[in-house]
Amino acid sequence: LEEVGWGKKESDGHTDALLRSMLIGTLGKSGDTQVIDQCKSLFKSHLEGGAQIEADIRGSVYATVRANGGDKEYQELLKLFSETDLHEERDRIQRIIGCGPDAELRAKALDFAMSDKVRSNDTPFVISGVAQAGWEGRDQTWAYVKNKYPIFLERYSGGFLFQRLIQVTCANFVDMDKYKDVEKFFSENKAPSAERAIKQSLESVKLRCSWLERDGESVAQWFKDHGF
Repeated sequence: LEEVGWGKKESDGHTDALLRSMLIGTLGKSGDTQVIDQCKSLFKSHLEGGAQIEADIRGSVYATVRANGGDKEYQELLKLFSETDLHEERDRIQRIIGCGPDAELRAKALDFAMSDKVRSNDTPFVISGVAQAGWEGRDQTWAYVKNKYPIFLERYSGGFLFQRLIQVTCANFVDMDKYKDVEKFFSENKAPSAERAIKQSLESVKLRCSWLERDGESVAQWFKDHGF
């Protein structure tokens, strides 16, 4: 990040902009205090009408602020969402609004995803953000989807968004108990239009579990040896 910097350069290529955004997002979510502090400073200036966050990194800055904030930051992001008519800006915010450590705020984000404030075509992507909030977010999202399943089935059955919803909520588990839960749920709640997505999600879980069983201890030891 020191090399690519926080702002655009004349020498930037397309990959430089992508790398800058990726680095900020990854370091911010990983707890790098310097990156978190800088993102919070940029966000504060943005809110107060000062220097605006560059579009290329705005999503990563928002995500970092949300992942390391609480109700205050959640409400500030919702305010930005409600005050803009730009779909690109609304999309940035709604995709990260649920990606935080607080279960209550994640629950609010899930309800927000189903509200009339979010277009139905965008709902699965808002839910995806909650599912990306660690294992707790995945568990919470899966429980929510199961509870609201008849609504989702009515809304999206037969379309790619239904398949997308299943993949983002089921494919990233690393637990054979969850594998059995997903398998049992869809055996009892048929979704013919999403059979392929269900099968692929289950296969993904199985592969992740196999990898963890095979390499989990050695990877954990590597992190320990390198001071993480």
